[in-house]
Parts: sequence; structure tokens; C-alpha cells
Amino acid sequence: MPGLLFNYLPIVVFLAIAGVIAVAMVAGSLLLARQKPYPEKLSAYECGFEPFDDARRRFDVRFYLVAILFIIFDLEVAFLFPWAVSLARIGLFGLLSMFGFLGVLTVGFVYEWRKGALDWE
Repeated sequence: MPGLLFNYLPIVVFLAIAGVIAVAMVAGSLLLARQKPYPEKLSAYECGFEPFDDARRRFDVRFYLVAILFIIFDLEVAFLFPWAVSLARIGLFGLLSMFGFLGVLTVGFVYEWRKGALDWE
């Protein structure tokens, strides 16, 4: 049993080192950085509106459109990781199918760009 627990020692050492580095970075930024908070900096920020305003006010849909587009393109790019890992096993068919997938992704991106969905103004 002690031999089994001894195998986890590198993980415990890694977590300890990571914890020390994290605490040192936070403490260093608190000690060395200039701390000049002002009301605008301390106020909550959400969707570009004042935090203490009428909740029934109409708001712009562009915030949600950008968020949805980010999620869609981010998930599509996440499919590239398993493909890159298994590229040696899937061969030419996998390579060509991924190029097709990237082509569809590019066409969608160009379409959204041309429609002005990515323009903020």
C-alpha cells in the first residue's frame, strides 16, 4: 500500500509548487501594484449597461449574437483537437474530411462577416 501512495508523490509535489506560485503571484500583485480603486472601476459591468438601471429596459441583441457566434466557432475549433491527435490513424480520408469541415467553418465565418454580424456599430 505505501508503494501505491508513493506513486502519487509527483502529483502532490506539482500541486504544492503550483499553489505556492499562485499565492506568490496574487500576493505580489497586491503588494507591488498601485491600488487606486474608483467608483467606476469597482462597479459591476454586465452587457454594457449601468448595473443599477431599470430592469425592463430594452437592450441590444448584439451582445447575445456575439456570445452565440463565439460559442459556435469555439466548439467547432474544439473538434480539431481529437482530429490532430488521431491524424496518423485516420489517414487520407480523415485529412480530406477535416478539410471539408474547415471549409464549411470558413464559409460560415465569411457569411457572418459579410452579413455584418461581427460589426459592433
